[in-house]
Amino acid sequence: MGIEAENALYAGFYAGLEQRAKATALRMGSENAPPTLKEWLANVVIPTLENQKREGAVAITFTAAYYRPLDFAPVPEQEATFIYSTFVRRGTPNLESYKRLQDFIVLQVANTAARLELPIHFHSGPGGGAQYSLSGANPLLLEQAFLNLPDTDFVLLHGGWPYSRQITSLLAKSNVFVDFSGQEYFMSPRILADTLRYWLEYMPEKVLFGTDAYPNPKLPQASWEEFEWVNTRSARKALSLALTDMRNDGDITTARAIELAHMVLRDNTAKLHRL
Repeated sequence: MGIEAENALYAGFYAGLEQRAKATALRMGSENAPPTLKEWLANVVIPTLENQKREGAVAITFTAAYYRPLDFAPVPEQEATFIYSTFVRRGTPNLESYKRLQDFIVLQVANTAARLELPIHFHSGPGGGAQYSLSGANPLLLEQAFLNLPDTDFVLLHGGWPYSRQITSLLAKSNVFVDFSGQEYFMSPRILADTLRYWLEYMPEKVLFGTDAYPNPKLPQASWEEFEWVNTRSARKALSLALTDMRNDGDITTARAIELAHMVLRDNTAKLHRL
């Protein structure tokens, strides 16, 4: 792939991606990638999303930050169609052409997500691997996409740390939300509480609880359950500290603190994901 050959920074993360793409196409009845971009979208990409919706999916998650920067931009359909048709059967596009094609496809996925009432979750902030590009995972790079897709709801997973405060103003956009999954694991409840207070004072209805719990084969002594317990405990303590400080400073009442706790831990997520 062109992006793998030209950009060594991301090359290590591409193992298996092509195989999964072929497997997805095969499930949708295409042994090989369709000859045109229009067919690829209509026969593989969009039906896959529709099937996931029917099977109970409540959101779509992009881990794109592991493979490229998050600066998705509008691309004319004619240009994307030309790139696809040129390289679908032979050769590889250069890095810029490949990015342009990705940009077009991702924005088409986002439009489909809006129609299906599926929020899009974007991995943001730190990631695994020595070659992971933290600057490429800065949520501020997504601002143009937010503006171009006003009908699509977006969630900034992991709160974009260490850019957590800088992205707070993005929450003023009607289609942008933030969760703090993973931050409970990387920082103390007191440090996380400061971030939560910053968000809660600005747009409390946009703040979502999350843990990012997962099994880790490199840590056999800890799996999903242990991560869930640790992160949930830390998240509750951080939220309690933030709300207590706001109440003690006279910014909110005790009743409002309880209301905000319910919003963050349940109600905001339930409303956004139509649960």
